[in-house]
Amino acid sequence: MSRTFSLAPPFTFESAVAKVRAAVMRAQTQRLQESRIVATAPKTGDNLADFELPNHLGEKRSLATLRERGPVVVTFYRGGWCPYCNLELRAYQAVFPEIKAAGATLVAITPELPDASLSTAEKNGLEFEVLTDADAVYARQVGLVFTLPEPLRPIYQGLGINIEEHNGDGQFDLPLAATFVVDIDGSIASAFVNADYTARAEPSDVVKVLQCVCHGGPSGTVG
Repeated sequence: MSRTFSLAPPFTFESAVAKVRAAVMRAQTQRLQESRIVATAPKTGDNLADFELPNHLGEKRSLATLRERGPVVVTFYRGGWCPYCNLELRAYQAVFPEIKAAGATLVAITPELPDASLSTAEKNGLEFEVLTDADAVYARQVGLVFTLPEPLRPIYQGLGINIEEHNGDGQFDLPLAATFVVDIDGSIASAFVNADYTARAEPSDVVKVLQCVCHGGPSGTVG
């Protein structure tokens, strides 16, 4: 049916930082997992709130308009600086022809500013649109936002990751790993939300859900 997979990057943070720093990262992920943020996130059967967000050209895209063409896959990613996000985006690009064949639209939503999101799209060869959710306003509206904890910021800086360069000055708000299959009526046919940034919805399972939705079959939760 569906499963969660851990995206293994070409390097591990253990190899890039001291073990004590890696322990801090794991501890912060565990704290997020233990919070109620996932429990209160949108679920299968809920209606996903509409959005109107710009692509890198400043052209607005709304969920309501996209739904007029068919189901919509909405996936959130933290930023092009995240190796897990890049692998996820490439995995969606690999199944993008199947998503289109199912009569669906795929959009990725990120707090990255347009220039950064364009760079992410280009380096991953994405043919689907990436939309900028400046200051993570929409992600916060639907209950997916957490703020990068203070103990992690110098660790990220040590890895050459400057979140503010991607998101704007003073912006450390990031979305959870989340993917929703939204039916034409706005209801969520399938939902995946995880506080562990290394775990993502399996794109091939998303395609299976779309095929069920388009043929009037049961859907369910991905992951």
